[in-house]
Amino acid sequence: MIKRSFLLGAVAVLLLSILWPTIAAAHNVSKRDASFVQSNRGAAIGPFLYLGAKHMVTGYDHILFLVGVIFFLYRLKDIVQYVSLFTLGHSTTLLLGVFGHVRANPYLIDAIIALSVVYKAFDNMGGFQRFLGFEPNAKLAVLIFGLFHGFGLATKLQELTLSQSGLVTNIISFNVGVEIGQVLALSAVLIGLSYWRMQGGFLKHALATNTALMTGGFILLSYQLAGYLAQ
Repeated sequence: MIKRSFLLGAVAVLLLSILWPTIAAAHNVSKRDASFVQSNRGAAIGPFLYLGAKHMVTGYDHILFLVGVIFFLYRLKDIVQYVSLFTLGHSTTLLLGVFGHVRANPYLIDAIIALSVVYKAFDNMGGFQRFLGFEPNAKLAVLIFGLFHGFGLATKLQELTLSQSGLVTNIISFNVGVEIGQVLALSAVLIGLSYWRMQGGFLKHALATNTALMTGGFILLSYQLAGYLAQ
């Protein structure tokens, strides 16, 4: 059973390694979307709602982190608490980054976001308690990493020339769209996890799954650091 579990993990890791360049590229703003944002003048609530939702759904680093966060959460109350902390964090820095003109190197921010995936998978595997002898404050960690995820969203918008006409409305719409996309993505993940848990074998394969999750985080971390060094 253990061998089968690690085999499943190895297959998942291999798929992540093959697909990751495409996945990482999908997180960037497409040329078509960038062209619309830069040519837009005035409030455009609907399009910016769509762009925010699309960015979150295709933001695989955000989704991987949230998968790790809710992986062992069974009660809806706990899921809402953790996701709310994440939302508070990324909404704060998204708005601060755009309106406050707070800038950071996008590769380094995305590297920290990748590290958040590694952290959560390692935490789910009991790594902190087993190897370091302590348990981090999970809620505080989700809030802090949420701040970095928000800066990651902000850096994508900061790369574009945004019109000041309707800017507040459009950025708030984008942020609301991000929340909509987050709900949609999390709903799909929860449905999948719930089905898996009912079939049995969930805990048996949890180690392999989080190993694959952590490996995906390391691959993304390497990708971002390589981008930073190549600047």
